[in-house]
Amino acid sequence: MVDATIGHGGHSFLFGQRLGPAGTLVGFDLDSRSLERARERLAALSCKVVLLQSNFSRIAERLAELEIRQVDFILADLGLCSAQLSDSEIGLSFRTNMPLDMRIDQSLTTTAADIIREFDEKSLADLIFQYGQDRASRRIARYIVERRRQEPITTTGQLAAIVARALRAPAGKPKSRKHPATRTFQALRIAVNHELENLQDLLAVAPDLLRKDGCLAIISYHSLEDGLVKRDFRQNESTGVYRVCTKKPLVPSRAEIAANHRARSAKLRIAQKT
Repeated sequence: MVDATIGHGGHSFLFGQRLGPAGTLVGFDLDSRSLERARERLAALSCKVVLLQSNFSRIAERLAELEIRQVDFILADLGLCSAQLSDSEIGLSFRTNMPLDMRIDQSLTTTAADIIREFDEKSLADLIFQYGQDRASRRIARYIVERRRQEPITTTGQLAAIVARALRAPAGKPKSRKHPATRTFQALRIAVNHELENLQDLLAVAPDLLRKDGCLAIISYHSLEDGLVKRDFRQNESTGVYRVCTKKPLVPSRAEIAANHRARSAKLRIAQKT
């Protein structure tokens, strides 16, 4: 099996227990620290464990290097882990003032601060609307451009405060549970890390990588990701490549959400190779 987003190995540990000595578990992650945590967690498994510091968009290439042509199961959990959100070097949180970076893959060259500094007002508005699905994108972009004329916007705290002012919400005291900067930060993170393109790359190669009756399971957290998965599964089902196992996505129960609030938007879709 392949865990395309192994993180600290929680999912892989559960699946790895079922693989047994004859099985192989391949895990991908961009974060070397996550891979070390996963290595420690999976050490007791009887299956073979191979961990790769790589983007899952390169899954076909990296599996070929291991002389693995096909697999029985691919899992991708597209959510961020708590360690990434709190990592001051990555700069994803608007609740703590951090450098405005957002590169989960540090080999990338463009940061969120670069986008905020270099994009014109229309391009910023389009990005926030397309990737953040925020109807107030034009107003937010206008406030960002006006503010950057006065001083460079280089931290998450600065940007969060600007968006809060644009939406007339007190910084740090949002009127709703969702912080007013949530959608803007989502848009920048998606753009910086090419998240949708990477997902499309995974979806494109998965049919060739899966053995007959093998499964692809993807957990998404916003409608842009879920829409890509839903359309890909339906298209492949219509051509006889997949059988979609989840006509509607599986979502967490109230108890699961109470135990892990960040799981509230998770949607799991599964397809089986025919």
